[in-house]
Amino acid sequence: MDNQLQVALQSIRTKLFQFDYLCDEQLASSVHLAIELKRPLLLEGDAGVGKTALAQALAGMVGRPLIRLQCFEGLDHHDAVYEWNYGRQLTEIRLAEAASQRVDSSSIYSKEFLIQKPILKALQESTGAVLLIDEIDRSDEAFEAYLLEALSDYQVSIPELGTVRSEIIPIVVLTSNGTRDLSDALRRRCLYHYIEYPDVSREADILRLKVPDANRRLIEQAAQFVSTLRKEDLEKKPGIAESIDWLKALMLCGFQSMPDDPHLIRGSLSCLIKTARDRVDVNDDILQRLLA
Repeated sequence: MDNQLQVALQSIRTKLFQFDYLCDEQLASSVHLAIELKRPLLLEGDAGVGKTALAQALAGMVGRPLIRLQCFEGLDHHDAVYEWNYGRQLTEIRLAEAASQRVDSSSIYSKEFLIQKPILKALQESTGAVLLIDEIDRSDEAFEAYLLEALSDYQVSIPELGTVRSEIIPIVVLTSNGTRDLSDALRRRCLYHYIEYPDVSREADILRLKVPDANRRLIEQAAQFVSTLRKEDLEKKPGIAESIDWLKALMLCGFQSMPDDPHLIRGSLSCLIKTARDRVDVNDDILQRLLA
C-alpha cells in the first residue's frame, strides 16, 4: 500500500478513536474514499454493529453537524426533503386581501415559506454537513427512487422554486440492517461496506474504550461470553451497545470477574436478551456452558 494512503488511513482511524470509535483499516479505507470521491457510503450489517455510531463519530472528526433522517415505511419527500409552511402562506394571503393587495404565487412560494427537512437542510448547510440516512431499508422503493437525484447530483427539484443545488457537498452515510433488498440503482450510486460483529479481541478493545473503569479480566470474559452467545440460535443477537450495557450492569453487581453460577448473572441478562423466546431458550444449562 502506498505510504501516503497508509498515513491517510491511520489519520482517519486515530481521529475516529478520539470520538470513541474503533475503526479497522478496511472501514477507514471506505470512509477515506467516500470523503475524497464525494460519494455516499452505504453501510450494511446487523443491528448494533456500529453503523450509526460511525456517522456520529465521522461528524465529530470532520467538524460538521450531523443531520439525521430516520427512515420508516411510508416516508416521502414531505418528511425527508421539504414542505411548505401552509399556515404562514395562508396568513400572508389573508393579510394581502385585507390590504386589497394582489398575491401572486411567486411571493408565497419562496424560500421564506419553505420548511427544510433533513436532506434539503444538509444540502444547504453553509458549513457542510454529515447526512445520516438511517435504516434506508425501512423505507420503500418509491422513496429510494426519489433519493437518486439527491445522491447523484447533490440537488433536489422543487417544482415551485426549481432545482436547489448544494454549494458544499455533504458527506452522506446510509445504513441498512438488511431487512429488504435495496435497488441496484441506489447501490450503484454508493460506496459499500459490510460491518460484521467484532471478534472477541476487538470487542474487548471496544468495551475497554467505552467502560475504562471495568476490570480487565471482566472485560475479556464478557467479550468472550457475548461472542459465544451470538452463535446461539437467537431471534435477536446482542449488538455492541448491549455488550456495553451488560458490562456496566456486571460492574453494578460488584463483579470483578465472571461468576460460575448462572443464577448470579440471570438478572443482568435483560441487557443482552431482548425477546421472550430468547429469554426462554437461553436456559441455565446454556448459561453454564457459556460461562465455562
